[in-house]
Amino acid sequence: MIALGCDHGGYDLMQEVIAYLDKNGLEYKNFGCDNAKDAVDYPDYAKKVAESILSGECDKGILICGTGIGISITANRYKGIRAALCTDCFCAEATRQHNDANILAMGGRVVGPGLAIKIVDTFLNTPFSGAERHARRIGKIEHE
Repeated sequence: MIALGCDHGGYDLMQEVIAYLDKNGLEYKNFGCDNAKDAVDYPDYAKKVAESILSGECDKGILICGTGIGISITANRYKGIRAALCTDCFCAEATRQHNDANILAMGGRVVGPGLAIKIVDTFLNTPFSGAERHARRIGKIEHE
């Protein structure tokens, strides 16, 4: 299951992501927010998504705020979370293969809907390489 979270700056783009997930029959849990009009605090949604992954309720997450920066910084404060801010498919593929990232972060005011869906598709469908050097590096992140 995929955990979803956004603030008001990411709401519209998250609706595009939800349409993609629905079209492809992918299960998700939407932690909000509820609209683009009312300002909310992105750390609240990053926390919900991170905790759902750490508890095992969800396998991966997608977070969207205006730039993707604040929401990814917040998510990465949780031990065991590897949130990657991606603005293109190359980054989405590399972060899955090399970092085994478990959260994709994007900026609703940075990435357009067409590209965002390609980034989401790449992120969700690229496996971790399992290469020893990448696993070793992830281990260093987790134990520091």
